[in-house]
Amino acid sequence: MALLPQILPSPRPQPHLAASRHAFSPAHAFRRAPRLHAPGHRRRALLATPPSASGPGSSPPDPDDGLVELPLFPLPLVLFPDATHALHIFEFRYRIMLHTVLDTDLRFGVVFAGAGGGAADVGCVGEVVKHERLADDRFFLICKGQERFRVHRVVRSKPYLVAAVRWLEDRPPADAPAPGEDAEALAVEVEALMRDVIRIANRLNGKPEKEVGDLRRGLFPTPFSFYVGNTFEGAPREQQALLELEDTATRLRRERDTLRNTLNYLTAASAVKDVFPSSPSSG
Repeated sequence: MALLPQILPSPRPQPHLAASRHAFSPAHAFRRAPRLHAPGHRRRALLATPPSASGPGSSPPDPDDGLVELPLFPLPLVLFPDATHALHIFEFRYRIMLHTVLDTDLRFGVVFAGAGGGAADVGCVGEVVKHERLADDRFFLICKGQERFRVHRVVRSKPYLVAAVRWLEDRPPADAPAPGEDAEALAVEVEALMRDVIRIANRLNGKPEKEVGDLRRGLFPTPFSFYVGNTFEGAPREQQALLELEDTATRLRRERDTLRNTLNYLTAASAVKDVFPSSPSSG
């Protein structure tokens, strides 16, 4: 069955998402969640929680190894750079974490944790851009995605998870791309496919047809590829695979394939609707 992303003109926060929607156990930290991998995408070793991670004897990262300590928040969602999410924080350990975050640099790491337990070892920094503290010490907050990171080891797991991470950036292509396969050309093609998907989806949903606005909004290919991935709501494992890719063109090609499949599915559904239109209900 074709993967159907929820294409939106702009990313919007999800105020209904509760912080404790997923129960995360540090004992199962960073087992690679099963997901789709792009062709040629290298599988990396899983990060196992060291025995001393939850004890007082756990050692901080060596300042010379290029790692940075970051509090982690496992959630059943994937945060992309520049995307925003609204969160409701009410679990005790994450309220403690947020107090620390608000007193320091306003940043924490979001890692995808599926229903099967364990968290992905690639995540995205969320920066608190707005928050409201309630009388019972719960929080409503909006965070915005910043840098991606890869977890290298757990520093401690109580009262909340802290890991040593390394920043992750897309690498330039090793070889010259084939004609039409460079990142800029792929971004143009992906935007055109998004326009077609939105147009047909609106038609199927009975919405009036209108010109789809500028989806790319002047973004360079790399941030645009993250924007597209953020619109694939309802498919967090696919989103996680996109977040982990370290090549913009590869990410855009994967998004192009997903959008093509979606467009084929919607086109077929539209054709069926034209042949078998819904009959007016009889009173």
